[in-house]
Amino acid sequence: MSVTKVRTSAEYEAELQRYLYERSEEGRAVRVGEKETSEQAAIVARYANLFFREQIEALREEEAAASGLEKERLYRLRKTCESGIVSAELAEREDALENALLGSRVQWQGEELPLRAAQAKLAVLADYRERDELGELQALRSAEFNDDRLELITAGEELDAELSGEPDPVARIEEEKQISLRDLERALAAASGSVDAAWERMRAEWFDRVLGPERDDLPSSAHVAWLRRLSPLESTYTKERSVEVCMDTLTRLGFDLENDPNVRLDLEDRPQKSPRACVIASDPPTVVHLITRAQGGLHDYQAFMHEAGHALHYAGVDPGLPYTFRKISRDHALTEIYSYILEAITREPGWHDHYFGAPENAQAPVFLEALLFRRYAAKLQFELAFWSEFPNGAGGDEYAKGLTEATGIRYRPDAFLSDMDAGFYSADYLRAWIRSAQLRTYLERQIGEDWWHNAQTGDHLRKLWSEGTKPSSEEIAARIGFEPFDTRPLVAELGG
Repeated sequence: MSVTKVRTSAEYEAELQRYLYERSEEGRAVRVGEKETSEQAAIVARYANLFFREQIEALREEEAAASGLEKERLYRLRKTCESGIVSAELAEREDALENALLGSRVQWQGEELPLRAAQAKLAVLADYRERDELGELQALRSAEFNDDRLELITAGEELDAELSGEPDPVARIEEEKQISLRDLERALAAASGSVDAAWERMRAEWFDRVLGPERDDLPSSAHVAWLRRLSPLESTYTKERSVEVCMDTLTRLGFDLENDPNVRLDLEDRPQKSPRACVIASDPPTVVHLITRAQGGLHDYQAFMHEAGHALHYAGVDPGLPYTFRKISRDHALTEIYSYILEAITREPGWHDHYFGAPENAQAPVFLEALLFRRYAAKLQFELAFWSEFPNGAGGDEYAKGLTEATGIRYRPDAFLSDMDAGFYSADYLRAWIRSAQLRTYLERQIGEDWWHNAQTGDHLRKLWSEGTKPSSEEIAARIGFEPFDTRPLVAELGG
């Protein structure tokens, strides 16, 4: 009978690098529509000897004897081993769900649309009532998979609790993120309240402008993609100019993204390609994929700049760092700072004036930022209620009530599981919102109001990016002179 070899941390890190590369590339191929079926389970099976309980204990022992950065590196390797065991246990079921979603179709106006294509179509469908109709069909079809989603969430939670030794899911995530989620939620609730009046003004103006006079008082969430696209401005922010303008914007900061050998651009439109832009850092800094699916409108520009922040971060990592500090982090709050700070350029009146002769349009992305911030603040509040008493915590009704009140958009109770990212990712986005506003304030103080097209900004960012995933978001706050939950710069950005 063979015995699985327990590796040293150095051996483990090297094999982990190969495993994560294969999984990232498989996930990329499915996400961009190059493959119609996911085969993650096969990869997990090939690397089964990476993930077992004796390996966790071996890494824990090394961690206990280490200090400083080495202790942190070993902690991240151990947590990755824990999550790998969960993935190994659930990979076949996750593949089955992913493949079922990919194979799912929506019948609409004589067409048979893949579920993802239906989601993408909502962003470009001009007729309000048709968006309602297609959104309802898409949402009902997606909700058919809720039992499978809940079974996976439950199975994953049971394994996480067993492997970590921490039965409380909120406490477990707080230990990993090194923050209090409840303190964060309270700070964000106060910030959201501070912009209530400004939000109501923006909401009334932009809902009327984007959705038209026929809109309902509480439009359904089927219209969110159309709102984010800001379709009345589509003739100004054309699909055809998005790459050109964004590339030139980055050039002014000193970045040549188009010719960066570490960044692989995928800008094509495919039927099964996810409409959600992303970066997949398969092996930082040398293999980083930037993936977008342009559909026209300002959102194309924002999505490109957002993902460029991620891509340049991972592609700018010091290659001499240990693999763990090039790829693995405790959470996503650090890299989201850099996506948000580049996206923030699309809220500068000077940017809109320079490229489009329309400085007044800078209010449009401020409206979108306020909408998304309030949505995610409400989402974090719901997820805390969901996980605090899991499996008997808050459910779809609480989800719909909280998000509807925060945004003025009617969210569906049956969408709460499809809208739930793993590991309180909502908290990472929100920490990045706070931090990027702080960083923008810092750059304005250090460089001036022209920070958004000044090469000195690029120099500042390169220094941060070279550190890879090593620092925490809260460490960045301290470096630039802010307390972690100081939301004053964010409130000022959102009109409070």
